Order: sequence, then C-alpha cells, then structure tokens
Amino acid sequence: MIVPPSPALDRRLGPLDGAAIVVSNVIGSGIFFVPTLVASLISDSRGILFVWALGGALAFAGAMAYAELAALRPHAGGEYVYLREAYGPAAGFLSGWTSFVAGFSGAIAASAIALAEYTGRFVPEAADATPLMTLPLPLIPLIVSPKTLVALTAIVALTVVHIRGLRLGRVVQNGLASIKVSALVVFVALGFTIGNGVPSQIVTPGTIGLAPILLALIPIMFTYSGWNAGAYVAEEVRDPERNVPLALGLGTLAVIVIYLSLNALYLYALPVPELAAVSGRLTDTVAERLFGFVAGGLLGGFTIVSLAASMSAMMIAGPRVYFAMARDGVFAPTAGRIHPTSHVPAHAIIAQAIWSGVLVLSGTLSQLVNYTGFAVVLFSATAVAAVFVLRRQQPQQHRPFSAWGYPWAPASFVVVSALMLANVIWSSPGTSAVGLVVIAAGMPIYWWMRRGHPKIADC
Repeated sequence: MIVPPSPALDRRLGPLDGAAIVVSNVIGSGIFFVPTLVASLISDSRGILFVWALGGALAFAGAMAYAELAALRPHAGGEYVYLREAYGPAAGFLSGWTSFVAGFSGAIAASAIALAEYTGRFVPEAADATPLMTLPLPLIPLIVSPKTLVALTAIVALTVVHIRGLRLGRVVQNGLASIKVSALVVFVALGFTIGNGVPSQIVTPGTIGLAPILLALIPIMFTYSGWNAGAYVAEEVRDPERNVPLALGLGTLAVIVIYLSLNALYLYALPVPELAAVSGRLTDTVAERLFGFVAGGLLGGFTIVSLAASMSAMMIAGPRVYFAMARDGVFAPTAGRIHPTSHVPAHAIIAQAIWSGVLVLSGTLSQLVNYTGFAVVLFSATAVAAVFVLRRQQPQQHRPFSAWGYPWAPASFVVVSALMLANVIWSSPGTSAVGLVVIAAGMPIYWWMRRGHPKIADC
C-alpha cells in the first residue's frame, strides 16, 4: 500500500516577494504622525534626518542579524524558532503566544478598523460606530456596528485570498505593496519638483542633544518595526540561505530611503516649529502647503491601499508562527496542518482571522495593543541577541550568511532596544506590568500543551 506524501509548504517566494512583505509590514500609519513627535523633541532639521537615519541603521543591523538566523534555521516561524533554539522552547512559545494574542492579530484588527474609518471618507456609513447588535459574552460583549462590519469584511476578504495559496497571495501582496511604494515615490517626486517648498528648511540649524535623540529613537524604532517580516516565511522562500537575507536587506533599505525622503519632504514643506505643531493628518497639511490644496480623496484612497497591504503582509507572516508552534506541539494541532491543494497553513490563517475579528468586535483592542506594544521590542532584541548565543553554543555550525558588522552592529541594536524598554517601563510602569502579565499568562498554556509532548521539555 502506497501512502501519499504529506503536503509541504510551497517554496514559491523570491527575494522581491520577501522584500514586499517587509515593506508592507513596516510602512503603516507611523510615518504619518511620528515625524511631528520627533520635531517636537529635536529643533535641528539636520538632527531630525540624522536620527531617522540612525533608526534605519539600527533596523538594518537587526535585519542582518535575523538574516544570519534565518539562513542558519530556514524554517517557518521567525523569532519563535530563534528563541526556541537559543533559550529553550518556553521562550519561543511566549513570543509566539504574544504574536497571536496581540502582536499580529492586534495589528491586523487595528488596521482593519482604521481602514473602515478611511472608507468613511467615501462612504460615510462605513465609519458609523452605532451599535446594531450586541453579543453578550460573559466577560467581553461583542458589539456589531457598520464600522466593525466593514473591518470584518476586509479581514475575511484577505483571509480568503491567502487561504487560496501563495500563487494568488503573492500577486495580491506584491500588487498592494507596489501601489503603496509607487504612491509615496510620486508624492515625494511631485513635492520636490512642483511643490512650493523652501530648500533651506531641510538644513535649518537648531538645538540638539543626546537626550532628545534617545527619546526620539523610541517612536522612530516603533515606526521601523516590521523589518523582520521576511524571516517568518523562510520555509517558503526559494534558496532561503541566499534569498531571505537578500529580502530582509532590500526591504529594510527600501523603507529607510522612503522614510528619509518623506521626512526631507516634510521639512521642505514645513519649518520644524510648524511640523512639531501639526495636529491631525500630516499628509494633508504637507500637501496643502506644497500644492495649495488637499487631495483628500487621493490621500484617503492611498491610505486604504496602504492599510490593506499591511494587513495582507501580516496575514502571511503571523500564521507561519502558529504553524511552527503547532508543529512543535505547543499550539492547536490543526494549525500545523498544510492544505493539500493550496500548500499553506490554512487553519493557522483562519485562527488568526477569527481572533482578529474578536478584537475588532470587543472594543478592547487599543488597551491590549498598548499593554503589549513593548513586547515587539523585547522579543526582537532577544532574537538579535540569539546571534551571540548560538555562535557560542554552536561555533562549528556552518553559517551561510553572517550578520554584517558583527559584533558591533547587533550589539548596538540590543543596547538601544534595552534603553527603549527601560524607558517604557520607567515612564509607564502600570501599563508595562499588565503587558508582562499578558505575556506570562501564556506559561500555563505552554505547560498544559507540553504534557502531551514530553520531548518538548528536553528541546
């Protein structure tokens, strides 16, 4: 009796596909409001561009560290795999647990709600938050409104796309990413060529110091977060030892160029004091100053596409974490199954979509994301530090790619991340404590899951 082979993940992605996932994950709403925060801390135009370049350099250092880890362990799951290998299965599980509870799922839900709000610029009913019905669950009631229905529709539509497989998923993802990048490039190009800006504002001197730079780096690094997205799909990338590092490098470099160009354009349009005083939509203010009018419809349409691209990228990356966890026996077993036709972890994709939908309806999304926001920095820094741990534990292991600038570049990333975490804990101890409780709540689940898999304890 011949047993048919089990379906496997399909190695269909190339370096540009991976780079598109990185770009879509990184470029979200942050670049459209964080520059005002940075300008309020640093009054020197050159200093503003410097700190954005410094943040980009740190993100690139982190990406190169992940590139070494991904080439060493080219499996689905990203930092879950690296933390498991370096620190043990419990550490990996907590990163994956946080990704599911709030990291990817929360970000998808937040983007879906924002997408519904921007759709309201064209169809006002889409942003209507008037409750239509309430599902009275014991702890958290789920409220259905026109806005949440639009958000759920976006989640369901993109989920269906990615369940169908990478053949369709990569086309949709690359298309959305291309529109996003093209729109930003056109905005910058038109701004500098026909916009009514002042070139000298880009190099206006002002006060700058070490303390403001460190403070400004915190929101900037959050704006750069997502540079590691390409590592999550390493098991579906052709020739991953070569192409995953290439995807991480190209994607991160593209983001750095776009961010520096946009900040230069903001300074070209607005002097630092005015940039710091902007409240509301930054792009509307910049467009009005450059072109004399606000292209609200165009900007609203671009924002919808941008949010959809981010959601799509997270729907590719996130489920690969839960798939890897299920394969190790620390997540629901069905999440570890690969669809026999589409060759994707369909159950993991559906699980993420369901939880994202619950977060949309629960009304507790903002609190959950705030509580666990620092976990993004915590786990990425711990994963970058895994480069040092694995080099010490496995010095003879062949490394197809070595992190550029080792040891200084990854060490700098870890040190800056530690400073950011210390600042968050110092400034918001209550919020940080609740976030740590949410993360630690995964431990009982981990212990329960591993009871049926005794080998996990020895991994």
